[in-house]
Amino acid sequence: MTGPEQRPDAQPGSEQPGGVRRSGLRNPDRAVRGLGAGTLALEALVLLLAIQPIRVVGGDLGGAAIGVIVALAVACVVLAGMMRRPWAWHAGTVLQGLLLLSGLLHWSLFGLGVIFALVWAYALHVRRVILG
Repeated sequence: MTGPEQRPDAQPGSEQPGGVRRSGLRNPDRAVRGLGAGTLALEALVLLLAIQPIRVVGGDLGGAAIGVIVALAVACVVLAGMMRRPWAWHAGTVLQGLLLLSGLLHWSLFGLGVIFALVWAYALHVRRVILG
């Protein structure tokens, strides 16, 4: 029989004493870091894989533009490995802005920047919801 303080449909441990709802994750910090690192790793992969199609279809992608793309991909990988640091989330946001800015080199990079800026904004939203 359940007491007045427990609802029959409530899961044990789903709420903390202050009425704050827990995420249900064993280690919320680790889960959020994994989300950020995974997002940045996927971004790096897409950037590197986008070089050849942009060159074939888009045309004017010179050595400097390819260098910028590779530098952004390397920065994504480095930040993905540093997600334990609180400043890495801010650096990831700056990185999204740099990708948008690289749209001046080729319009498709701006398209990738918009897509990944939206994905990063969602990751920040999830981080805020889970960690509070």
